[in-house]
Amino acid sequence: MKIVVFNSGSSTLKFQLIESGAKGEQRKLARGTVDRIGGKGGYRFAAGNSTPEEKSTEVRSHDEAGGLVIQWLQANGLSDIDAAGHRVVHGGETFIAAVLIDHRVVESLEALCELAPLHNPGALSGIRAARMALGASLPMVAVFDTAFHRTLPRHAAAYAIPAALAEKYAIRRYGFHGLAHQYDLARYAELQGPKAGDISAVTLHLGNGCSATAIRDGQSIDTSMGFSPLEGLVMGTRSGDLDPALVSFLARKESVDAAKVEDWLNHRSGLSGLSGRSGDMRELIAAYPTDPRARLAVDVFCYRARKYLGAYLAVLDGTAEAVIFSGGIGENSAFVRSEICRGMEWCGMKLDAAANEAVTGRDSRISNAGSRPQIWVIHCDEEAVIAEETARLIGDSPA
Repeated sequence: MKIVVFNSGSSTLKFQLIESGAKGEQRKLARGTVDRIGGKGGYRFAAGNSTPEEKSTEVRSHDEAGGLVIQWLQANGLSDIDAAGHRVVHGGETFIAAVLIDHRVVESLEALCELAPLHNPGALSGIRAARMALGASLPMVAVFDTAFHRTLPRHAAAYAIPAALAEKYAIRRYGFHGLAHQYDLARYAELQGPKAGDISAVTLHLGNGCSATAIRDGQSIDTSMGFSPLEGLVMGTRSGDLDPALVSFLARKESVDAAKVEDWLNHRSGLSGLSGRSGDMRELIAAYPTDPRARLAVDVFCYRARKYLGAYLAVLDGTAEAVIFSGGIGENSAFVRSEICRGMEWCGMKLDAAANEAVTGRDSRISNAGSRPQIWVIHCDEEAVIAEETARLIGDSPA
């Protein structure tokens, strides 16, 4: 079965064309990324192990990005596709597992857009673009980031607000980046030997969006994102944790409504807001020695991640056997990893500086042999999880 997988991020669209075998083995036929959607970005596509095709161009929307992917696949003779799998960030209480997409599912996803305004609209655009280009008869599956966190215990999922309001509006901590955390756990288990269900670890998925998760015996028991993907760590353009009173304070002072303030917290905050120049960690690290605001942005980012790491090591009662970094920043920035791990020797973490500097975008241990927990970098492959879920669901469904 050949499955095209669409992974819509807040400012990117990644895809893979994956051939899934009867025993679950996967062969990657093509891959690519459309970057910096909404501005001057571009794409990088490749078939198999061929040299990537790159082009700088303005990509205005996720809908347009999805069209670029389909056109490229067709132009390269790769349009013989049996199914499509889509990453959807927020499933709410409606979707706790992968589901075949029909018009009712699309309507339900539209209703959830207000909970994930940076992500769910992009996923819906990708679904529509794929349907238009590949035909409505092609089976498509939605795989949800929130599903991995359905195991959160009530004391971790509940907000301390009036119970009647929480029940009326299904207000709780849902958690996100579940596909990434699920893959990190499974890949670590594959590399180390134990079953994923036996592992306790802290996973730090750091990219334009960022989250941390505490995993006990293979299940998520706490995570930094909550009711929406705005809570938790500092991100590219998102604020992460803040005093909720700031929303009404800024609305009053700036004579705007709460929705406008929420828009600022999603699109103008985080690394971008702190630095005043960019939400791209690569640019901020380059400016770190000379630009005080860039330095502050990076320092706040690393401090907040270290604080969550320490909290989740405590939540796991000292049983964590690994701390795992993934995502664009987590996989590629040795500086950020070293800053987050700095001063954590008290809990047994011992970073190997040379190993850390040598690792970029690949699976590797970066801790000393005696470190407990071990420190790993895992090259995250959410698309592999989406393809696996898509093949499983379509295989279990009647024709």
